[in-house]
Amino acid sequence: MPQPPLEVADVIRAAGDSFFDRSRSWFSWVHQKVLNAILRCRTAALGGHVDECSRCGHRTISFNSCRNRHCPKCQAGARDRWLAARRRDLLPTRYVHVVFTLPRQLAPLALRNKREIYGLLFRTSAETLLAVARDPRHLGAEIGFFSVLHTWNQQLLHHPHVHCVVPAGGLASDHTRWVGAPPHFFLPVKVLSRVFRGKFVAGLRQLHRDGKLAFPGALACLQMPKAFAALLRSLFRSDWVVYSKRPFGGAEHVLHYLGAYTHRIAISNHRLVALADGVVTFRWRDSAHKNKKRLARLSVDEFLRRFFLHVLPPGFVRIRYFGFLAHRRRTTLLPRCLELLAATSGKASIEVRQSSDGGTSPLWKCPLCQGPMVVTERLSAVEARMRAPPPGPQPC
Repeated sequence: MPQPPLEVADVIRAAGDSFFDRSRSWFSWVHQKVLNAILRCRTAALGGHVDECSRCGHRTISFNSCRNRHCPKCQAGARDRWLAARRRDLLPTRYVHVVFTLPRQLAPLALRNKREIYGLLFRTSAETLLAVARDPRHLGAEIGFFSVLHTWNQQLLHHPHVHCVVPAGGLASDHTRWVGAPPHFFLPVKVLSRVFRGKFVAGLRQLHRDGKLAFPGALACLQMPKAFAALLRSLFRSDWVVYSKRPFGGAEHVLHYLGAYTHRIAISNHRLVALADGVVTFRWRDSAHKNKKRLARLSVDEFLRRFFLHVLPPGFVRIRYFGFLAHRRRTTLLPRCLELLAATSGKASIEVRQSSDGGTSPLWKCPLCQGPMVVTERLSAVEARMRAPPPGPQPC
């Protein structure tokens, strides 16, 4: 993919030092850490390394990445490494994509209590899937899946939701057979929505009772039990949004599908179009009108405010595993799933599994012969600055 003409780092530089003075009411040390990482990413400030093609000997000098999970430049490599590690966990069966979304009434509370609310979102969405799938009236099986947290919509507004990728089936209660979902159906969405709502509201009530929620500024009134109870009652006036796609292809297909969700950030550099006169223009997809591509224009300050809305608390895990894919259970239950699927589907399942476990391709290939590039020398920040070629023209 060609280099984008504009980067988030360019927008940060355009904002200048005065941006911090204008943003004191919300800008924290966590935001500062992310900002510094984005500015330094793939510059001489982080040092570099010399890479050499093991096939043709082509050599190149590259600056190091910051590896911050909010940096637009670092996610492709992190995604590829994650997908390579997940190959051995994929099952030779169809998969389902389920999305759980929080109602907009909870957005202000979630922004001020990210660790608690996002953690509750993970926990209750997982409990909902596990409980409904275990019910004999529905699938009647123990399922396994992983969940990925996203907190944005296409216009960078706050929109917390969890993407769950689930094999279309699970283990029977006695682990003696694989229970497959019907070809065009997984679990009833209305049941998922109402169970999710009940579990989440119960969790919110408990967090409030335990004093684990903060209510700064305009939220101060919600400290009172009666006001908070009124908010909880309002959450039952409509169904919550739970979306489930029809089951789609097997293990190899899901690898490509996952790449679009697992390591996304609020906006990629490739969506940025222009930066002029203090206004940022970027592309967004209008899902309400058949995913039509549109352009949004925001001031630099508003663009950065929206971008930093989606910075996660330090150490918060945004990809989590549940059911038979949970870390403490997968070593025993995943081989059992493979064994039962192979017995059910025959040789084809084994072949799919073997192809998924095949040798992993190099994450970086030589631009001349496509051979694997290997690191031959590490460079300090000073050495990287001295040995790197002069920088090209910077985007306006």
